[in-house]
Amino acid sequence: MLHTAHTAPLQTLWAWLASWGRLLHFGARLLVLALAPSSYRRSQRQLILRTIYLATAPLLPGFAIASAVAAQIVIRIVLATALSYGLSRYALDVLVRTLVLELIPLSAALFAAVRYTLPAAEQVRRQRQQGLHKAALARGLDPLRDEVLPRALAGMFAAITLTLLSSFITLVLSYLAVYGFSGWGVEGFTRTVGQVFSPVIVLIFGLKTLLLSLAVAIIPMVPLAREESLAGRADIARLARLLAVVLLIELLSLVGNYY
Repeated sequence: MLHTAHTAPLQTLWAWLASWGRLLHFGARLLVLALAPSSYRRSQRQLILRTIYLATAPLLPGFAIASAVAAQIVIRIVLATALSYGLSRYALDVLVRTLVLELIPLSAALFAAVRYTLPAAEQVRRQRQQGLHKAALARGLDPLRDEVLPRALAGMFAAITLTLLSSFITLVLSYLAVYGFSGWGVEGFTRTVGQVFSPVIVLIFGLKTLLLSLAVAIIPMVPLAREESLAGRADIARLARLLAVVLLIELLSLVGNYY
């Protein structure tokens, strides 16, 4: 009994380290395939492009509307608060930093994960359970390249596209809220946005968007341990790891932006 009590924490720690080791190993394999020219032969390119379109196009209208409504609400709150305290000249700077730099990449990545990569990962898991991946290997095919890679690339593309779309919508709404339907404020608006997006901030924003897209594309596709699958914790385990990595990326970006 005493021996079991002492070994249980070690077994839990080992299982935790093993799960993250599988994640890093799987992600490395997928990145190598993504960078290999052989992964983009003609038939594979057509499959990847089709998967990217099917993953991204259905998400655009809903996310555009949701991000526009959310951005408009935040813009009105920030402008009203800044005006009441006599700090209206800082309102645009706060809007760009809060919405574009912080909230939009995070919300776009999570939206792409919930609407595409997590359901796609469930399809991959069912194929593994049905033995389709083993059958493909027996025929000389590579299921990681032919089945998983297109879905992962589509998830990355969807997250990045949603981030760019929402950023554009937010900047347009911010301009209209501050200057209205006129062109006299373009110079001041451009100057303010340019001051926010310094070279370092642009680099951090790009890395953050890329890392978030990688996280939502790769983590849901990682094969789970046998005990996790048998216990019926597949969805919870994927979501927990995804949220942990997303939170870590967000914390690192905050440190880079403000420290």
